[in-house]
Amino acid sequence: MPETAVFMTPHFVPAVQPESRENTTITDNARSILKAAVHNDLIKRVDLDKLALIQADASGGRQKLLNIILQFVNDQGVPLSGRDRDQVANEVLDEVFGLGPLEPLLHDPGINDILVNTHTTVYVERQGVIEKTNISFRDNAHLMHIIDKIVSAVGRRIDESSPMVDARLLDGSRVNIIVPPLAIDGPLLSIRRFGQSPLTADDLLRRRALIPQMLEILQCAVRARLNIIVSGGTGAGKTTLLNVLSGYISQFERIITIEDSAELQIQQEHVVRLECRPPNLEGRGAIRQRELVMNALRMRPDRIILGEVRGEEALDMLQAMNTGHDGSITTVHANNPRDAIARIETMCMMGNVLLPDKAIRAQIASSINLVIQVSRMSDGSRRVTHISEITGSSGEILSMQDIFLFEKQGLGANGEVRGRFKATGIVPKFAEVARAAGFPLPLNFMDHSVEV
Repeated sequence: MPETAVFMTPHFVPAVQPESRENTTITDNARSILKAAVHNDLIKRVDLDKLALIQADASGGRQKLLNIILQFVNDQGVPLSGRDRDQVANEVLDEVFGLGPLEPLLHDPGINDILVNTHTTVYVERQGVIEKTNISFRDNAHLMHIIDKIVSAVGRRIDESSPMVDARLLDGSRVNIIVPPLAIDGPLLSIRRFGQSPLTADDLLRRRALIPQMLEILQCAVRARLNIIVSGGTGAGKTTLLNVLSGYISQFERIITIEDSAELQIQQEHVVRLECRPPNLEGRGAIRQRELVMNALRMRPDRIILGEVRGEEALDMLQAMNTGHDGSITTVHANNPRDAIARIETMCMMGNVLLPDKAIRAQIASSINLVIQVSRMSDGSRRVTHISEITGSSGEILSMQDIFLFEKQGLGANGEVRGRFKATGIVPKFAEVARAAGFPLPLNFMDHSVEV
């Protein structure tokens, strides 16, 4: 399709760019006015459906669109340098088909988090370190326009009556939005990015998040169908580790994932993905994780992966683990393995089922086999700090034993965290289960210690 075919006026001819403009600069305010004018011209004079078809062309579609928009920029008659002209055209393209000022950040593979603190300030996280950017929005209305594009793409809404929302981008990145009146200074937007190619086990080893002996233990645990909890704080790498662990599940098993906002990147072919649904305008129709867990049990699952346990669905997940659906994996926010178990115990009490504490602890002890603790260090690196096994319960006490630990020893010359991964020397209780399943534990892991 010729580029000019998208124009409703067939004889539109782009203005010639005078040589005298090449060294002309433009202020930020003038650039904003020019972008708004070009944007309005696009809406009035161009068939946006045909533009979308051009954009979908993988072989040079973006460049074709840029050429079209450059014609509109030239038509404004504003003196511009070549650099400013290209920048304006790119920014208009991002406004029409992307997320405006956020697009350059979304295309930067080194960015893990994008944090918009109202329209004036945008921060990013690179390798665990937060830094301020020079990105900003024109005003709160501009930021709300971008927010509306995000939530409408996944069939959700945000306004004063529903001022908080969790959503996701097309690439799977997780989005949290909160707007006035809850956000006092203006709309707030947080994006947790997930790359198109998820981190692999080799990536974790290269980054010293764990050592090969630990990975072997976890690989045997997943293949032997142990029930696993991945525990950690925000941004510690729980979802990344869960994705890696899921890679050890057999291709012949049926996996059902349940998430509040879909973000898991399971690589197997036979995966059924379920996602919660928020309430409608009347406050009805919400489908929460508990209902999805109960429904998943009727879908003939081999494995259930719950993106994060955060409420009363914890009890349903434990019952699923304890009634033939072993090999399940989930994550929980907690500071250490014992806190993770205590949180799960508390969440079980959120439901309407009245059970004594002793019964809940017995359910946890018989359902969960391993707790893997991940932490983000002060230098931004992530480490698996505990591999702990639940060995049973006795009255008020739930017994746990550590198999591997990361011991922090101090900071290096450049502020990097120094420490060592250390095997405790304890033979896991599940060693016999893994051997009987055909996945014996490595023999040399119990006396292993590696400094990093």
